[in-house]
Amino acid sequence: MSFFKKALDGICRNVILKNMKAYPFIVAILVIVCSSPALAERMAVTVPIANIRSGPGTKYDIIWKVEQYHPFLVIKKTGTWYRIKDFEQDEGWAHKSLLSDIKTVITQKNKCNIRSGPATNYDVLLTVEKGIPFKVLKRKGNWIHIQHADGDRGWIHESLVW
Repeated sequence: MSFFKKALDGICRNVILKNMKAYPFIVAILVIVCSSPALAERMAVTVPIANIRSGPGTKYDIIWKVEQYHPFLVIKKTGTWYRIKDFEQDEGWAHKSLLSDIKTVITQKNKCNIRSGPATNYDVLLTVEKGIPFKVLKRKGNWIHIQHADGDRGWIHESLVW
């Protein structure tokens, strides 16, 4: 074996061994990243009114109530109870039977125009306050066709919702 081939063999072996030592570190980073809230499952309320509780069970206090289509991030699952976080970073617990993976949004600005079509040149049908949830019917560019639990429909710009 030539000197250059032996040297190349040694270099390759060292690179492989060094990379193998890095695998546990890479795996640890992946576990941390994959369990972060950024990858949390998004779900929404499917019943007319849902109780959000301070802990995972009916023995815990109701800390607030939300209406149908209110979206949440599920940040933890304990049996049939989900720890949830909303658009204002408030956290609580909801039973899984109250939630589904339907596509919904919630207004995050104080005054949001709901329009008859997907552009600012369409008529304003109504104006809503911050915190109003809607079911997503479809998207067209930066516009979202939405429906409220009471049946009202319209279009809203994606910059106005979470």
